[in-house]
Amino acid sequence: MSTFVRLCAPADLDLAARTLTAAFTDYPWTRYVIPDDDYPGRLHALQHLYLAHALQYGVTAVVDDGSGVIALLPPDAPGPDSHTLEQIMTLHGDRLDRLTQEASSHGDWTLETLGVHPQAQGRGAGGALLEFGLALAARRGARAIRLETSSQDNVRLYERHGFQVTGWRDLPGGPSVWTMRAVV
Repeated sequence: MSTFVRLCAPADLDLAARTLTAAFTDYPWTRYVIPDDDYPGRLHALQHLYLAHALQYGVTAVVDDGSGVIALLPPDAPGPDSHTLEQIMTLHGDRLDRLTQEASSHGDWTLETLGVHPQAQGRGAGGALLEFGLALAARRGARAIRLETSSQDNVRLYERHGFQVTGWRDLPGGPSVWTMRAVV
């Protein structure tokens, strides 16, 4: 079975955010950094904001049927504008202080998100999205890509695509987080 991956268009953002919402409903990291109060609504709104930012400044791709999404940012991508940042802060609420990110190696791109709808998992969409995203980032000048994940299953997926674990930490009261990097 072949999975067709293409660049994300602005018209794809809502479906892509819904796909990521479904994919990350029980993800340890999002459960840790997003309050339980209206968790699905907050998760969807955050995914939409992050994807819109990645669409503007990086590489965002989707499986053609909308069942999977990947977003990567180059090292020189600006941070969110003040209005978007205010929305992000509000959506994270009293868990804003839980947001952490390891310092990126100079010049590394960041794989910001990769998610496949639960009903489509196990059919190769994650791998197809990774291949597409990594290849496109390399064509746009990426030499290495880093990511963070809080799922052991994700670690295995990323290792199959050339990533190596470069760090690991347990967050107090939260999930384990693996930092990974791949040379492209």
